[in-house]
Amino acid sequence: MTLKNTENPVCPAFILSDRTGVTAGTMAHSLLSQFPNIQFERHTIPFVDADDKVKSCIRQINHSYKAHKVHPLVFTSFMDNNYTHELETSKGIVIDLIEPFIHRLEHHLMSDSSHKVGQAHGMSGTGEHDYMHRIDAINFSMRYDDGVRTGDYHKADLILVGVSRAGKTPTSLYMALHYGLNTANYPLADDDFEKGTLPDALIESREKLFGLTIDPLQLHKIRQKRRANSEYSALNQCRQEVLQAQQFYKRYRIPHADSTAMSIEELASLIVHRMNLEVSYL
Repeated sequence: MTLKNTENPVCPAFILSDRTGVTAGTMAHSLLSQFPNIQFERHTIPFVDADDKVKSCIRQINHSYKAHKVHPLVFTSFMDNNYTHELETSKGIVIDLIEPFIHRLEHHLMSDSSHKVGQAHGMSGTGEHDYMHRIDAINFSMRYDDGVRTGDYHKADLILVGVSRAGKTPTSLYMALHYGLNTANYPLADDDFEKGTLPDALIESREKLFGLTIDPLQLHKIRQKRRANSEYSALNQCRQEVLQAQQFYKRYRIPHADSTAMSIEELASLIVHRMNLEVSYL
């Protein structure tokens, strides 16, 4: 049965991988996001690396088909083609996210692929170097979070500035984890605005600064969850801080972006592009 035959379209979607499922999950999410009118019931199953695990997945897919009367979508990123072929005996619609591209690359590069499991997130060769680099970047971002320490800003690749709760910390950690960038962040507060000058800790690292701004109403809602009915979360206070931060960005020519309606992924990508940063890991 197809979704057109159902009153409330709900489509099961299985994301299967012989490793973590991160790559398959990202690709599947990108594809499914193009169908906003359909509700997807997602099941991510990592480390499907043995025949008995494949058979277990087939049972789950077939059970889901019986429950929903809709053929489930099955996204796979296996290096072992036998697993994919075996899944094609299920009631699912199997979409191989790896094999079609591997064949084209092998043909163009005139070289056989390794077909090794876990190369994208591996811990050997260059993978180990990238992994350790990301760990170091995460530790840096945690150590230099929220302006607590400023002594080693010369080691930073990027310093995010903005008012409290504008999204600095999650963006910093994302950029460390996914891009291997040493990202510090510094909160602009009333003391800074009263002085009217860039904080001393930021002056020598001015070329590394990137500002985040946010809609005052959204900021008010976020702060209300943290400290309800306080001066900190008052709408007027939020408006004043955002306005003063924007004036700082203009005065010191600090590139900036509005985080209100942007995901962390989008924001991080935009910052890398705008700041022309060299990314060591994607």
